[in-house]
Amino acid sequence: MPSQPEPTLPEPRRPEPPTGVKARRVLRNPRIWVVPGVLVGLLSLLMSLLYLGGILDPRGDLHDLPIALVNTDRGATVAGQQQNLGEQVVTGIATAPGQGDAVSWRQLDEATAKEQLASGKIYGALQVPPEFTATVAALGGASERPARPTVLQYTNPGVGSLGSSLAAQIGQQAVHQASLALGARLAALPQAQGAGDAARLLIADPIALTTTVGHPIGNRSGLGLSAFYYTLLLVLAGFFGANIIGNGVDVALGYADNEVGPCLLYTSPVVPISRTSTLAVKCAMSVGLSLLTSSLIMLAAAVILDMDADHLPLLWIFSVCASSAVGLGVQAINAAFGGLGLLISMFVFIVLGLPSSGATIPLDALPSFYRFLSLFEPMRQLTDGVRAILFFDAQADAGLTRAWVWIAIGTVAALLFGFAMTRYYDRKGLHRTVPELA
Repeated sequence: MPSQPEPTLPEPRRPEPPTGVKARRVLRNPRIWVVPGVLVGLLSLLMSLLYLGGILDPRGDLHDLPIALVNTDRGATVAGQQQNLGEQVVTGIATAPGQGDAVSWRQLDEATAKEQLASGKIYGALQVPPEFTATVAALGGASERPARPTVLQYTNPGVGSLGSSLAAQIGQQAVHQASLALGARLAALPQAQGAGDAARLLIADPIALTTTVGHPIGNRSGLGLSAFYYTLLLVLAGFFGANIIGNGVDVALGYADNEVGPCLLYTSPVVPISRTSTLAVKCAMSVGLSLLTSSLIMLAAAVILDMDADHLPLLWIFSVCASSAVGLGVQAINAAFGGLGLLISMFVFIVLGLPSSGATIPLDALPSFYRFLSLFEPMRQLTDGVRAILFFDAQADAGLTRAWVWIAIGTVAALLFGFAMTRYYDRKGLHRTVPELA
């Protein structure tokens, strides 16, 4: 018998791509542009105004920048009279016309000035040394090379490179004006009349300025900016961590789909769980994973990158609490506002927080709107705490106490607000539903 041909199986066919509405038709529909256009446009406009509005004119926005004036001059006899020219210089700088409210001169003793430098309460200091008047009295005398009277300027890089630089510039200008004023008085004294040309030039502008670091920080501190970037890492870890946790929990509970590349992974069945219980799960995970993120941030910064940092146990505990507070705040906002919560929490913790943190540009050089935001914005409070730990020996009055208080306030407020809203939704029967396919 002739052999029967073996049956051939049909070749598997690839699924045809879905057909229907073309992209061109969708893009022609004006309604699809309205919501994204409005939100993206407003976000771009507000971010431009907020970020650029705070940095364009720090000198013009200066308000009560704290700088110390210290007089340790012992005085001496000048033109037959006992005088203390250091006191006159300090008083002249503090009362000079044309300063407005840009600078807050603080006349302090030497010990208090050093203490405030070490706690970040002042941005710099000018000190008149003990032999100032005696050195001035020797000008125009018999010596061919008389010593020049000197004023000492102390900077404070721990408050930020820009803040310390602004204080140094203001100090230089103030000392120069005081030098010219002192020179005008000295030129009228009899001993200056017979002085040579070189001596008269020295008398006309007698004061030299010597600048030194008043409260040094480590070389690997980013010129004082490491505190800001470390704080930013904690905030971002809390913010992004909360959103990742929120989406992951929703996928695991069956309330959201998980798209991986071209694959759409459906989750089923839906777990019957209340909004309140869901928020409790997300909050617990945010706190738990903040232990991991804070540890990894510290590992990268202090161990791998060798960032200058003391009080590592305290810094770790503070980091965990700070990142947890941010995460709880994001979870509460997302639970209350749903998808819109991402934008709201981004504004609360990042968009409004960065320009009002006082980390890159001091609060005293920001417009009043940003100083108002700094009263309650989380990033300012956390930056003060990290800065106190890294640069100011973890002193409570350097901003650490304020930071701890605001972490506690933020944590309690987030929990109260978040659970109040979810309980309200649950009582009203506003349960989460899974949309059916059309």
